[in-house]
Amino acid sequence: MLRDQLIELLEPVVSELGYELWELEYGARPGGGFLRLYIDSPDGISVDDCERVSRAVSETLDATDPIKNEYTLEVSSPGLDRVLRTPEHFARFAGERVKLEMSQAVNGRKRFAGRLTDVNGGEIALDVDGVTVHLSIAGIHKARIAPEV
Repeated sequence: MLRDQLIELLEPVVSELGYELWELEYGARPGGGFLRLYIDSPDGISVDDCERVSRAVSETLDATDPIKNEYTLEVSSPGLDRVLRTPEHFARFAGERVKLEMSQAVNGRKRFAGRLTDVNGGEIALDVDGVTVHLSIAGIHKARIAPEV
């Protein structure tokens, strides 16, 4: 899958600059697609950080040419409602409220919202209205932080 190839290619480039590749999105569209990178660091992300990563990633993509069609490259911070995709992401945000959708229904339901109470190996525990629900990270289709306002 092209997305996985792009992560494998670009993650070392981003890491070498001192950032974490939080997420990567690629979408092909008629007339031009997009490649969107979300980067993070303990100090946060500035516009200068995004420009720095964009230049380095552009050089790598120009040299290797993994995307044959026209596309637009975007680099930004993951934001407050960031995507969670790895066990490390979930562990880092234990205690936060999250919204997620499972690939397959669990106990007749695919969508869950609650407080992330534990991450153990490949499984998370969510407090959903006072009930603890255990879900496999591998079975999560998409998950995001749900900031409390």
